[in-house]
Amino acid sequence: MGDRRDIIAAHTLDPAARRVVERAGTEGVELIRFLYADHGGVIRGKASARSRLAERLSTGIGHTVAMMAMNMLDELQDVEHLGPVGEVRLVPDPTTFVRLPYAPGAAAMLSDLRQIDGSPWPVCPRTFLREAVAALGAEGYVLIAAYEPEFTLGHRVAGPGDGPDRLVPVDDSLCYATTGFDRAHDYTMSLIHALQIQGLQVEHYHPELGHGQQELSIHHAPAVRAADNQVIYRETVRGVAARMSMWASLAPKPLSDQAGNGAHLHLSLWDPELRANAFADPSGRYGLSAAAYRFIGGLIAHLPALTALTCGSVNSFRRLAPRTWSSAYACYGMDNREAAVRICSPLGGDTAAGANLEFKPSDSSANPYLSLGAVIHAGLDGIRRGLDPGEAVDVDPATLPEGSVPRLPCSLDEALDALEADDVLMTALGPLRGSAYLAVKRSEARAFAARDEAYELFHHFRVF
Repeated sequence: MGDRRDIIAAHTLDPAARRVVERAGTEGVELIRFLYADHGGVIRGKASARSRLAERLSTGIGHTVAMMAMNMLDELQDVEHLGPVGEVRLVPDPTTFVRLPYAPGAAAMLSDLRQIDGSPWPVCPRTFLREAVAALGAEGYVLIAAYEPEFTLGHRVAGPGDGPDRLVPVDDSLCYATTGFDRAHDYTMSLIHALQIQGLQVEHYHPELGHGQQELSIHHAPAVRAADNQVIYRETVRGVAARMSMWASLAPKPLSDQAGNGAHLHLSLWDPELRANAFADPSGRYGLSAAAYRFIGGLIAHLPALTALTCGSVNSFRRLAPRTWSSAYACYGMDNREAAVRICSPLGGDTAAGANLEFKPSDSSANPYLSLGAVIHAGLDGIRRGLDPGEAVDVDPATLPEGSVPRLPCSLDEALDALEADDVLMTALGPLRGSAYLAVKRSEARAFAARDEAYELFHHFRVF
């Protein structure tokens, strides 16, 4: 029921926050998770009891600054201003409140990391994306986006000898084969139900190429909501599996001999009223506008650096190989699934509404706020500078003479080198966020370089 302080706090909340307090009571929620994504791409958080929710919606929950210098192995890195001294607040966004169907009695909200005085903290990933959205808005555009994630469904079992656990897929079905539908049916229906309860609109589903591999896509949304949806999706995919005594992994390459898991990013630009698709021009080449080609030009120009943020793990670069439909080359093309940027043919031929790009070097080990924010900054740079992406590639780039099309980075270290040398993206990240991200990711590259494949696969499939 709460004490006097909570009653007073509830009366001072804005309407959205008051609705959250009311829902928590009427829906029997006892713990509310305040979630965020860190530089290692890990979803972390703390939880408020319902009895203190009204107060915590205003004050947030105290959190050490050091957590944004923690890598995916829970190893704290030496980053100035991100050590044992200093605190921020996990402040939830009440508009993102969702009850967790896979965790009875629990709910969650996506959160910002704010300074003690309530002002934005320069390391907050969600703030980074909002700032990118604002920069794009100053040019007269709104970005609509959707992640298209894949994941591997199976069981976590003991490894051979004293080795680490391994992931055993739930089936060995073929790509799009109906046996794959059947083997994962109960899980899939539970997952769809859980996503819908949380307000995510499922677009389509199918068993993918790899053993136990699933793909389930969510309807597009404005940029911040799209990134929030990706966090909810990741949590739900794994949470539903856990309730069913299974294991689901969105890691880029949880099984070294199977197809990797991407989280392809679909993008389009619209006017502020969302009435006109700024990427569409029926008279343009492939039905795209000049603004669309400039946006592509920005993506191509910054691709080496972008991969450090959109493919954010050592494991990511096992997936980015030629002839795997994951993209390994810095090029674009019409419905070319080996290109880093695919121009998507619109469904039903409605170019005006359906013109969009698919950014393929993207996976679920990335922090979705940093990933999408960086893509916006790269595309925006292309628009501002009028960058020409060059000619489209209409064949598998691996069939062209070597050197005809630049390769994407082949390792996380190579991608981080490109990021550190990219003035546009490093300026957008800012000095503290940029240095922290590089430190965290460099430490992961060192840690996995010193160990074998089994160690790498285990730590990635258990975390992502």
